[in-house]
Amino acid sequence: MFTHTAIANLNGLELIVYNYTIKNKDKVMYMTIRELADAAEVSTTTVLRFCKKMGCDGYSEFRIRFKLYLEQEVHQPVNFGVSEILSFFKSINNEEFDELINQAVIQIINAERIVFVGAGTSGSLGKYGARFFSNVGKFSNYIDDPYYPISSDMFKNAIAIILSVSGETPEILRLASQFSLHHCKIISITNSETSSLARMADFNLSYHMPQTLISGEYNITTQVPVIYMLEAIGNHLAKTYLKK
Repeated sequence: MFTHTAIANLNGLELIVYNYTIKNKDKVMYMTIRELADAAEVSTTTVLRFCKKMGCDGYSEFRIRFKLYLEQEVHQPVNFGVSEILSFFKSINNEEFDELINQAVIQIINAERIVFVGAGTSGSLGKYGARFFSNVGKFSNYIDDPYYPISSDMFKNAIAIILSVSGETPEILRLASQFSLHHCKIISITNSETSSLARMADFNLSYHMPQTLISGEYNITTQVPVIYMLEAIGNHLAKTYLKK
């Protein structure tokens, strides 16, 4: 029901409805449209748009399909954050997502150099991605310094894989601009495809997980989807290089 493509087409307010629905499954199936709108702090019009993007004609049909969706689930104990992660994996278990991974692989294979870029936690994941890709035969570097100098010769015929949860970190956006100026293609992996980084990139993969901040500053949004995407791309690359 909640496919990766459908979720990717949601705007900010509609994502709020989606996240509330996933976190409060047992409540939502009994709510009226007004009750859901009030609980998610959006308008009933936003809820209706959300329903239509999920392939339903209206809220009544959404509740019926949502109930069937819940009945088909394999029930198991859910810890903090697990429901959102399970929903992510269900949303990408389709040919549409596989095709997105294939498109990323095609661009990476044709590049002479791969460089992963990120700051903070994303920088650590960039280091992991560079090692993973190198292990499968596509030598890669990583940059975790947002002030790293970008020259025209250094990244010619390269692809920068830029990781950012928000896609709005000023230093990372500055680096992305420098890569673009020097004709280096950008693949971004962000939480939202409407972020500034995603719009700047030549190709974007997004995962749409609820953002979690501590003290309004420290981002601890789960990065499980990012690791999965990196490994999915890496495994596709491995199959390609093994054939050679």
